[in-house]
Amino acid sequence: MAAPESVIEIGSTGVRLLVAEFAPNGTQNIIDRSTMPLPLGKDVFTNGVISQETQNQLIQILKRFVEQLASWGIQPSATNCIALSAFRDAKNSDPIIDRILVQTGLRVHIIDGIEENKLVYLAVTDCIKDQSVHLMDDTVILVVGGSTTEIMMMSDGKMAGVHSLRLGTVRIEEQIKKRTSSYDDIQRYVKESIHNTKGSLENELNLAEVKQFIAVGSDVTLAAIHVGHPISTFLWEIDKNDFEAFVREIQKYSIDECVARFKIPYSEAETLQVSLLIYMRFLLFTKAERMLVPETNIRNGLLLSKNSGENEELRQEFVTQITASARNLLRKYHGDEKHAECVMMICAKLYDVLKNELALDDHARTLLETAAILHDIGSFIRYDNHNLHSSYIIKNSEIFGLSRKDITIVSEIAKYHKGTSVPQDEDSFLMLPRQDRMTILKLTAILRIADALDRGHIQKFSDISIKLEQNSLIIKTRNTKNTILERIALSEKSGMFESVFGYKVIML
Repeated sequence: MAAPESVIEIGSTGVRLLVAEFAPNGTQNIIDRSTMPLPLGKDVFTNGVISQETQNQLIQILKRFVEQLASWGIQPSATNCIALSAFRDAKNSDPIIDRILVQTGLRVHIIDGIEENKLVYLAVTDCIKDQSVHLMDDTVILVVGGSTTEIMMMSDGKMAGVHSLRLGTVRIEEQIKKRTSSYDDIQRYVKESIHNTKGSLENELNLAEVKQFIAVGSDVTLAAIHVGHPISTFLWEIDKNDFEAFVREIQKYSIDECVARFKIPYSEAETLQVSLLIYMRFLLFTKAERMLVPETNIRNGLLLSKNSGENEELRQEFVTQITASARNLLRKYHGDEKHAECVMMICAKLYDVLKNELALDDHARTLLETAAILHDIGSFIRYDNHNLHSSYIIKNSEIFGLSRKDITIVSEIAKYHKGTSVPQDEDSFLMLPRQDRMTILKLTAILRIADALDRGHIQKFSDISIKLEQNSLIIKTRNTKNTILERIALSEKSGMFESVFGYKVIML
């Protein structure tokens, strides 16, 4: 076994620690875990900030975890410490993160909702990989949290849509339970909140046709233990009718009764009923007859992601799901899919030829392919200045597997794929880190060349070869007839490429 690795998750209702070690074949073996309740979400959703008292409690919990990790020989600098929605929404998160670093040595990384989706997907696929469960059917993966509900929708094994919905247990608790304790009122509030999002979700996947429903989270795992059936050590199934009956039954319990019966902390009991209601309402939208419950979480996913760098099959799976999500977004806005695929193909060829010149990693290639798919998406609003509209749509969309920083880079590439302006003219671009600026410049220059080669959107060059020769980038095509439009486009759009890479673009 390799040296143990650890992750600390700072969530809306508590702080959780996981320590695991990995076998040479990539199998994860959990060797330690701890959970300490802490009402971070209640502070944030009530006052917008994390109170001084809660900060002090958080620091004490983290110091205790650091001592626990020391017994495994793990230093704070080697620990992955992540914060979720409560920290994202807290106005005073920056000074608290600094205080945590100073007093504990832990560096806290705040992850966004789409990053959560990616890590949960990784955890779920690892949990079900050796079971008779596959993701080729229309599938929903749902995670109900304190601040948000994360949903992934898959069709034919490909990502159809990902969303981080502002529908969380602590948020609802603060909004509704202060005004009423009636089960009917709470159910109506949850039902109508979910119904308001259903229409936008069904632009990407018809929920009524979903046959497979996967639920992740400690609350639904508790339900699985009581009314479900084990498929394997870490995978359960619950009959839809049994789950609905269980959810309706526990709505009659007081919080103290939930604590006594299920042996859970008071902070978890406070949100248990609302959490299971959300799972139930989404399940009832589908035609799934059972709910699958993998006993996993974002912490497992993070450790798996840290150990998947050498797993080429897993990396390719992620790239496939990212581009599938981008294609579905393009389809949603009625984009020209054939043009997008052609430009993406040429971008990939250019990237591979220039790989030694780029000094970028494989993830940058994925960002380029995503930008190639989405660069014209803004034509849905208006063709004039569609690059600006493309940038706006991308920046305000959710793409599976891409962090908020990644989406900003993709939106900037789309923004400058046409026109005479250059990124350096914009103050917003100059404020980005230097590494991000160089990534945007290099990938935008490539996208401009690829877009020029399909100027007419007719995919004239289905077979091209590209090579570097002295100070020139040579593009050879089999179809040499009537290429005046593409040659004009290249002369207009190659300036940035020549400036960034120092190669003159020649089309033969």
